[in-house]
Amino acid sequence: MRLVSLDVFRGMTIAAMILANMAGVADNVYAPLNHAEWHGCTFTDLVFPSFLFIVGVAMSFSLAKYHTGEKPKKSVYVSIFKRTIILCILGLFLNGFWNKGVWTFNFESLRFMGVLQRIGLTYCFASLVVLHLKPKYQWILAAGLLVIYWVTMMYIPVPDHGAGVLTREGNFGAFIDRLVISKPHLYKGDGFNYLGDPDGLYSTIPAIVSVLFGVFAGEWLKKQQEANSKISMDLVLFGLCCLVLGIMWDAIFPMNKKLWTSSYVLFTSGWALLVLAGCYEMVEVRLKKDWFKPFEVMGVNAIALFVASVLLIKVTTKTQLGTGDNAISIYNWIYENVFASWSGKLNGSLLFALVTLLLWYGVAVVMYQKKWFIKV
Repeated sequence: MRLVSLDVFRGMTIAAMILANMAGVADNVYAPLNHAEWHGCTFTDLVFPSFLFIVGVAMSFSLAKYHTGEKPKKSVYVSIFKRTIILCILGLFLNGFWNKGVWTFNFESLRFMGVLQRIGLTYCFASLVVLHLKPKYQWILAAGLLVIYWVTMMYIPVPDHGAGVLTREGNFGAFIDRLVISKPHLYKGDGFNYLGDPDGLYSTIPAIVSVLFGVFAGEWLKKQQEANSKISMDLVLFGLCCLVLGIMWDAIFPMNKKLWTSSYVLFTSGWALLVLAGCYEMVEVRLKKDWFKPFEVMGVNAIALFVASVLLIKVTTKTQLGTGDNAISIYNWIYENVFASWSGKLNGSLLFALVTLLLWYGVAVVMYQKKWFIKV
């Protein structure tokens, strides 16, 4: 069984990811296209957890036959670990790609974690959970991971900082990351200065729950005999419950994407459920598939589009035109001379991102027409 509505949701997510990533390079960006400075949640902060949620929904269908008690074959584990390794290698490639206009790959300063690494690790762990735990215990594990993460982050003291310090350096997750991953391999930007990582190893633990919430939604959809609006409403109610719980938990454990806090997991999973409900209602129930075809086209090649779009950003931001004080990146030259010069800086960053998104949509259309579906 394949849900076209899930491909549509995936396409919406990758389109939002490309839009936010491209616009975010500019100095002036509309607030929804920027991540929250620290605590809080913007539109852009909903994108990555939605992608993990989608991974979980798809997983519930791809591993469905093993829910009946059939023992997984060795090839299943090989496929899971192979996909995990490929995603992690692609992430390392993106982290080490292009420095000062030339190809370099300096292992001594290579950042180990990243978006694709988090997708790979959460996919791997969640797959093993689905294969070996009954649904009841999956729920218990998900709740347990969120509570344990909250307790450790808020009540275990960090040397030189104390307990419950949710700063880039002082939080318990960053402390664990520094113990496991040496400082040169952590994140440098956004004020982290090699003292932590917004996609760190320890904060990947609650991110697993983002995938498991997708699994739970997928399991619910699988049980339904035929598409109807009641299913959509059930997803809406589930989503609203997650939103309320996330907002309540936010009072004592603030929503924070860079720490992937437990309240953030619940809140973003709630929004993912609401969007999935909308896609399911329009595509599967009301059969308005043609309305959402562009998103379906992008959704079937989501990882390929993401990797290619990040490579384009790196090339345009790292390649300099001119030399010395007059040097300017290709990105800034296009942004300032083609878009911002007549529309203003805010509108310019948005227009540049929209044009880039249209470019990748064109690539996606060609791949779709030629049936080039790149799976990882």
